[in-house]
Amino acid sequence: MARKKQYDYFHTMELLAKNAHSGAEHLEKIIKNYNPATLESDSAIIHQLEKENDALIDELTNELYDAFITPIDREDILIISERLDNIIDGINAMTYLFENLVVMEIRPGAEIFAEHVNHAVKGVHFAILEFPKFKNSKKMKQLILEVNQIESEADLLYSRLKHELFSNEKDPIEIIKWKEILDRFEQIVNECEISVDVIDGMIIKNT
Repeated sequence: MARKKQYDYFHTMELLAKNAHSGAEHLEKIIKNYNPATLESDSAIIHQLEKENDALIDELTNELYDAFITPIDREDILIISERLDNIIDGINAMTYLFENLVVMEIRPGAEIFAEHVNHAVKGVHFAILEFPKFKNSKKMKQLILEVNQIESEADLLYSRLKHELFSNEKDPIEIIKWKEILDRFEQIVNECEISVDVIDGMIIKNT
């Protein structure tokens, strides 16, 4: 009887990160070319990526139930995979925010925040690609630091845009809408920082 092939947990984590990165790229395009009339169709690919990641999480979890040997602790595999899933969940939720809040135009600064999100998720993707080589990696520490730096820059942008929103916007409905949108931007970038910090902790634990 043929032996079952060893499940590649790192590859699944790479797919989760790749889908999140692709979602961030599409979100940036949506925001930079914003059109409420095509928002639903423009967002479809992000919805699909989120569903793919849900399926990958289910697959990975099922494998962990039956696994005798894993490359790192099974709890750690599940933690980082769920963190990666949180990123695409946040990106997906952002598209629904624009739709449900009936956002007709993008406020100044949102494009820059979308760039920060994309760069942060890209950094997580690259860190996950490097993760299987963590014991000998010469790049990992720099990749983690870069995501931390992007998160710091996003914090400053978040504070500035919130201040401008409450100082200059006279329509209370627009304030409510854009406060929620800016909060969501911030949460996505925070999830990216948490993800690389979790990776950093796992490296320390396993070396």
